Amino acid sequence: MKAFVGITDFDWFTFLSSLPEIDEVNFWQPSGHQRFQTLNPGEPFLFKLHSPLNFIVGGGFFAHSSILPASLAWDAFGIKNGANSLEEMRRRIEKYRRMVHATTEDYQIGCILLEQPFFFSKENWIPVPGDWHLSIQRGKSYDITNGLGKQLWDDVRIRLQANEVTIAAEETARYGEPILLKPRLGQGSFRIIVTDTYKRRCAVTQERTLPALEAAHIKPFSNSGPHSINNGILFRSDIHKLFDTGYVTVTPDYRFEVSRRIKEEFENGRDYYALHGRPLHIPQSGELKPAHEFIVWHNEKVFKG
Repeated sequence: MKAFVGITDFDWFTFLSSLPEIDEVNFWQPSGHQRFQTLNPGEPFLFKLHSPLNFIVGGGFFAHSSILPASLAWDAFGIKNGANSLEEMRRRIEKYRRMVHATTEDYQIGCILLEQPFFFSKENWIPVPGDWHLSIQRGKSYDITNGLGKQLWDDVRIRLQANEVTIAAEETARYGEPILLKPRLGQGSFRIIVTDTYKRRCAVTQERTLPALEAAHIKPFSNSGPHSINNGILFRSDIHKLFDTGYVTVTPDYRFEVSRRIKEEFENGRDYYALHGRPLHIPQSGELKPAHEFIVWHNEKVFKG
């Protein structure tokens, strides 16, 4: 099992550490050329400040990585990007890219989605491991089952335990040997992971204009629906609205169904009825497919029939 120590901005750390009880953060990188692929979901990602502050100051648990327009990263995570506004976030991107302010470009940035972030007070900062080199630009991975990596993870766990911080996702183990657990997703991570899982295409129409696509909960979070991939579908925004209000649904055999109420109430709906009965484009993996229980719930509780 690995951990990654990523170098981060002091302002980003200070801003996020001041927010109460946040459940996720976007550790974004100004360059959007390459996705982060070092960790598996559930493995720890630790924050190290820029030199000369050579300390580990917090971390989180890796869920997913993506390359996104800054506007979508802001829509999904808001201040959990570590800035007060999209404009402030854009200024930081430009600073690290060493570029002149551009008012129209929607910058592509690397996004590392981290769940259950934790931040250490200054007296609990951890010095970097002995093999850390100042020439490292982005970060370094460690095997946390032995050597310096294990020592580092032990130091992290001691601080978490002292502050009664619950680590990882579902508590099947606490502070013993490293165990890889599937992290609980926040709202922003749910939105991005569903978008990428559906290959950035509407499950019904295959529309791929990214600003027009929205990750829908099948069973809403407000009704105890989880932020899990099998409770999500990617829809074009108009279809999402109709789905949430019960004018369309998904059948248990993954077909699109349109209610007669659209025609009855609005004397319209031709474009939607043309999609009636169409098979959905869904992930092939069983654990990623919309779960039967959530589809049945939507059919019984929301769909207008």
